[in-house]
Amino acid sequence: MGVFQHALNTSLLFGQHQVSGQDQIKILTLIDEYSKARENQDTLLLKSILTTEVDQLVSSGEWRTGISEAMYGMQRSSANNPGQRQLKVEKTRLLNETCAIVDARYEIIGDNEAPTRRMWSTFLVIKEGENWKIAGIRNMMPAR
Repeated sequence: MGVFQHALNTSLLFGQHQVSGQDQIKILTLIDEYSKARENQDTLLLKSILTTEVDQLVSSGEWRTGISEAMYGMQRSSANNPGQRQLKVEKTRLLNETCAIVDARYEIIGDNEAPTRRMWSTFLVIKEGENWKIAGIRNMMPAR
């Protein structure tokens, strides 16, 4: 079943589910692992936490489709935008038992030459077996 078929499950019509304590911890850990993988350019960790069909829309408007293109773009972006990356999860919404939306504040803390970039990130995460993986990422620059 594809990631968007998960999201279109009929349970979506009847409201959202509660995120269990265990799933909430796993989802927060997943986002933390993503941040660490980006910070350290750890391709093995990235590969283990992204779905093969992951897609990413970055703040520049570039779409990255599939794990290879996404990972290549992430490495390129990390090299071109140096700084410490921080993700702070603000909200997690479970659409059904295997699909959630995670909203986070995303900052790339720069130095005097590269000012701090403040953005929002939304992650679409799906549960595969007992593990949560990232299936979609949307990075947005605030209008103000």
